[in-house]
Amino acid sequence: MGKVVVVTSGKGGVGKTTSSAALGAALARGGERVAVVDFDVGLRNLDLVMGAERRVVYDLVNVIQGEAKLSQALIRDKRLETLHLLPASQTRDKDNLTPEGVEAVIGALKESFDWVICDSPAGIERGATLAMRHADVAIVVTNPEVSSVRDSDRIIGLLDSKTVKAENGERMEKHLLLTRYSPSRAERGDMLKVDDVLEILSIPLLGIIPESMDVLRASNLGAPVTLADEHSAPALAYFDAVKRLRGENLPVTIPGEKRSFFGKFFGRKAA
Repeated sequence: MGKVVVVTSGKGGVGKTTSSAALGAALARGGERVAVVDFDVGLRNLDLVMGAERRVVYDLVNVIQGEAKLSQALIRDKRLETLHLLPASQTRDKDNLTPEGVEAVIGALKESFDWVICDSPAGIERGATLAMRHADVAIVVTNPEVSSVRDSDRIIGLLDSKTVKAENGERMEKHLLLTRYSPSRAERGDMLKVDDVLEILSIPLLGIIPESMDVLRASNLGAPVTLADEHSAPALAYFDAVKRLRGENLPVTIPGEKRSFFGKFFGRKAA
């Protein structure tokens, strides 16, 4: 059975979709079968980031409503045969997602894939809670700004109360992915430092993705940054994050600095 990972945050625009695509592609590059699922019904951006927007015929809502089979809706990536996308609907709303339908789709994906990555919409509404409902692991994406961190703290509370694991009395494995980080701007006080974010959220640090135009360029090309430019600083940071997600004990360092956060933060147990 595959492992279900939800990529989530409370605030929009922090890089969830970019991260879902980048992490999914990085996992697939290692030969593992990966399905990336877009739960942002009504907007749908994951297909754009993965360069599959012209290949969408059926979507997640079609499958849940019984209008298409899962195999018909899944889109295989042209660059990596082990990477697949299940797009969101652009014409329906989140009310078309049913708890029973989501459970059935996630269950079917777990049987066919090693990793199921759920790209959650921002916030705490229906789409977000359904995206995290059946997760085994949560990646909380945040920017180093007060509003983003505060909203992520609310999401952590939902992960510990609204998921199947939480309801069964099990601990939800949670990790922090800090995106768009600039050491120089943090030093000037223009954004929070890594220590500040970790002090507030108190969950293990999965990775620090540097602020970089490489991510925007990759998105505009319709490719995850881990495929568009695998030697760029953001891509290397995502590759390291995937190693930690797989269980490797790899120190977390700030891109451009030698400082390590491994001992103090990566080993900390999630609340």
